[in-house]
Amino acid sequence: MKLIRFGEPGREKPGLISSDGRLRIDVSGIVEDYDEAFFANDGLARLARSRAVNPPFVKESVRWGPPVARPGKIVCIGLNFRDHAAETGAQIPTEPVIFMKATSSLAGPNDAVIIPRNSTKTDWEVELAVVIGTRASYVSEADAMSYVAGYVLHNDYSERSFQLERGGQWVKGKSCDTFAPLGPFLATQDEIPKPDNLRMWLKVNGESKQDSSSANMIFKVPQLVSYVSQFMSLLPGDIISTGTPAGVGLGHKPPVYLKHGDEVELGIDGLGSSRQRLHAYR
Repeated sequence: MKLIRFGEPGREKPGLISSDGRLRIDVSGIVEDYDEAFFANDGLARLARSRAVNPPFVKESVRWGPPVARPGKIVCIGLNFRDHAAETGAQIPTEPVIFMKATSSLAGPNDAVIIPRNSTKTDWEVELAVVIGTRASYVSEADAMSYVAGYVLHNDYSERSFQLERGGQWVKGKSCDTFAPLGPFLATQDEIPKPDNLRMWLKVNGESKQDSSSANMIFKVPQLVSYVSQFMSLLPGDIISTGTPAGVGLGHKPPVYLKHGDEVELGIDGLGSSRQRLHAYR
């Protein structure tokens, strides 16, 4: 299944994309939302069994929201591609690098992205994000996939001066409002049988910046789910964003960062594409 949420910010409803990919279906009469309670109470199975008669369809003009209602946490993995670590001058990590991204940064896949006040180095990062379906604590790598609900496209926007030049942890360079556009849809596991071999790409103003594959991740999805669960309980609906390949603005020589009016387009095989226009903070 491909799960969507649609409607104005804060008033989104749950929906599905039809099996042929042509129609968006309103399922708000079947489930309330795609939130922690939905995933925790076997919502995916209930939704798969449901067969609404003459379901309402969603107009093409309606806004796409993030396909998961605000999760309990967004856990991010840094430097998880060898080429990205190299372009930033960082050592290859021997264990996954974990940082958090505030859930208030969540945005729809095509929403405007706001360059934060005092920003000089807003950057892009195409990433494969994993959505947790079942509470996970101290899970083994062998069992990790049974805790995954599905996958979603994520642009892990970063303000590099906040992240790297202001001291402390990375979180403040990652958590600005609108810095986590998610979607367009959540693809359940059956839609993405091999998450470790997906093409990932990103363009800025039509120019290719990132073109790689999830095959190049240092730590794969089962490793990451298991690893993170050793340090915190992963709750249904939580997100793990698995890192970005080379080609970020920071890695250019000289570095190149986003400015007002720029357009970023990105995609991952099987997870669709998204597009964001950058706007200066006012």
